[in-house]
Amino acid sequence: MTSWRSAARTTCTAGCVRGTFLPLDDVLPGMFATLTGLGLSASAGLNAYIPILVVGLLARFTDVIALPHQFAWMGNGWALTAVAVLLAAEVVLDKVAVVDHVNDAIQTFVRPAAGGAVFAASNAAARIDHSGWMTDHPWVGWALGIVVALCVHVTKAGVRPVINVGTVGVGTPFVSAAEDAMSLVMSLVALLIPALVILFLIVLVLIGWRLTRMVRKRRRREKPMRRTPSGAGHS
Repeated sequence: MTSWRSAARTTCTAGCVRGTFLPLDDVLPGMFATLTGLGLSASAGLNAYIPILVVGLLARFTDVIALPHQFAWMGNGWALTAVAVLLAAEVVLDKVAVVDHVNDAIQTFVRPAAGGAVFAASNAAARIDHSGWMTDHPWVGWALGIVVALCVHVTKAGVRPVINVGTVGVGTPFVSAAEDAMSLVMSLVALLIPALVILFLIVLVLIGWRLTRMVRKRRRREKPMRRTPSGAGHS
């Protein structure tokens, strides 16, 4: 590791103008930290409690992640228990057709907030820019996490009713289980192998795009039926 860092510094010194580029061993940690934050935020958009629980457990029992002091509560035993209880309720409610709509409405506030918290807790915001500006303005990290989680949540909440109607509620628990599994895997990947987050985000965007197109096509087919006058068949 030492020789790699020395080579990186030598390369940067020889090929870069001072003040123009950052050393490679500064850029890479920043890039990986940012991917970690994005992955955790996207995961929170699917399920608010899974990434918080994963971060808290890993921070409490391993050295994979060191939480900033303001987020130390995530590794607290009582907090982990409370999040686990909320997760259990979410897992059950989200698998019942119609009930999941109400749950999604409530989670409109919870999931983005969770996305902002895990993004900021991962130290990603501070790594994005090395001037110290984002460290002095921690709300930026929260904002980035909130936006990512909100985008994922809105797509999920918008597509779920169509799936419920199209499958008469039978597909609801299967889709919900798939979302929970993806949230868990993405949280672990974001913390353990952040480079793979790019692949997960691409897959998530493609799935969201395909499902959104499906919803739009269904709504276009339903509009002519709604506009047909009730007496159109009588002459």
